[in-house]
Amino acid sequence: MDAHVHSDSASTVIRNDQASILVVDDDEHVRRALKRVLKRARCQLHEAPDADGALALLAVEPVHVIVSDYRMPGMSGVEFLRVVKERWPRVQRVLLTGQADTAAIEEAVNHSEIFRFIWKPWDDAHLLLTIQSAIDQYWLVEENARLSDLLTQRNAELELVNRELEAKVEQRSKALVRAADEWRACFDAIVDPLAILRHDGEVVRANTAFARHAEVALRSLRGMRPAAGTYGGLPGAEGPGSDELLGTQELQHGDRSWLVRAFPFAEGGAVVVWKDVTEEREVTRRLLQAEKMAAVGQLAGGVAHEINNPLGGILAFAQLMLQDERPESDREPLRLIQDAAVRAKRIVESLLRFSRRPRDDERGEVDLARLAEDALFLMQSQMKEGQVQVVRELEPAFTIGNGNQIQQIIVNLLVNAMQAIGKKGRIMVSTGAGQPGRVQLSVSDDGPGVPAEIAGRIFEPFFTTKPEGQGTGLGLSICYRIADEHGGTIRQEVVPEGGACFVVDFPAAPVNS
Repeated sequence: MDAHVHSDSASTVIRNDQASILVVDDDEHVRRALKRVLKRARCQLHEAPDADGALALLAVEPVHVIVSDYRMPGMSGVEFLRVVKERWPRVQRVLLTGQADTAAIEEAVNHSEIFRFIWKPWDDAHLLLTIQSAIDQYWLVEENARLSDLLTQRNAELELVNRELEAKVEQRSKALVRAADEWRACFDAIVDPLAILRHDGEVVRANTAFARHAEVALRSLRGMRPAAGTYGGLPGAEGPGSDELLGTQELQHGDRSWLVRAFPFAEGGAVVVWKDVTEEREVTRRLLQAEKMAAVGQLAGGVAHEINNPLGGILAFAQLMLQDERPESDREPLRLIQDAAVRAKRIVESLLRFSRRPRDDERGEVDLARLAEDALFLMQSQMKEGQVQVVRELEPAFTIGNGNQIQQIIVNLLVNAMQAIGKKGRIMVSTGAGQPGRVQLSVSDDGPGVPAEIAGRIFEPFFTTKPEGQGTGLGLSICYRIADEHGGTIRQEVVPEGGACFVVDFPAAPVNS
């Protein structure tokens, strides 16, 4: 629309090329007068003599403003404009009436909702201004309707975008929840204790393994701080004199060894992982011990062979000299030489047994319980000398091995137990199933036990705490070698109530189907 109003009395000019005006009046002279004035508005003009003709024209022609007389034959102007309002509500309605038609004015306001009144006779300038205002009102309503439709469309588009955005947010939220659940499941599935700690050691998050070792409910972990440098059964990861977490440490806590690794965050704190390396360190120790024992075995075998021949000569000459007639003063030193040679010979034989590996054809299925009974039978005479109580807990336990050698282990352990308790005490011998696929035997006593400071050396060759002449220091070393050759292990366990306990385990014999 292009509309400009210059109110210069009668010379006012309205320029609006898109406006369309319909004049409805039964008086042709009035229609001509109105058209003559409205031509100056440069609008498209239509006319109709009555309401029926006007309605017919409205059905085919677009009209923006209607100027209708009140008094017309047939349908009055008020009734006509009411019909127009119902069918074409955007068309602006102007009623042309006389000063005395107050009832028409009231009816037009109540039923037709007309835009303006024009009184007869009219002023041309006022008529043009009224018509221009009606045209402006039409385009204002039209623009409002367009903007309202546009707003409705934009709202619908925005609602659609919002729904799509909500769907994406919901999808992303579900993905985040799923990822968080997967991360939490993976976090808790880690068998080693793991925690996210602040720089001062406060727990931010931890897995179930950490909660189990710290002996704290999982929901109570957040905010937990180390007490006396530990998290329950776990050692703390703090460096001495520093609030910074260290990279890697191996810490001892109770009887367990822990490898603690910290992976710091740039903003402070770290992810800390605890790994129980107690068994790993024990296996390493046993491997080192096995390598040392193998080396000692080779050395012992060589030394034994070198000593055996001259030792046999010494023993033979001492025995020959004892057979001759000699004074008692000479015979006593010869007997001492013979006893020393015999003792040395036993040591050499022990060294040879220690260094010798049995052949495979010397092995078969043996029952540890039966071997224990035989060993106890061999030792019964020595046990009867004192007040020794023997407790048997012997369950069948079959393995593949050399029965004589395994029995030697039992005898050696029994001898050690008897020497530990003296002439009075209690010895327990038990056999049975061990770990899956293993069988074991144990010999324990209620003697003084093995001091902690020498526990790591008891399987070393020639190591002994017995007085001179009462032990060679090879008994437990030979037991270690025999167990190792049979794919087994031997270990000393701490007995809380006191005493010593040696446990030997072997691979279980395959079950015959």
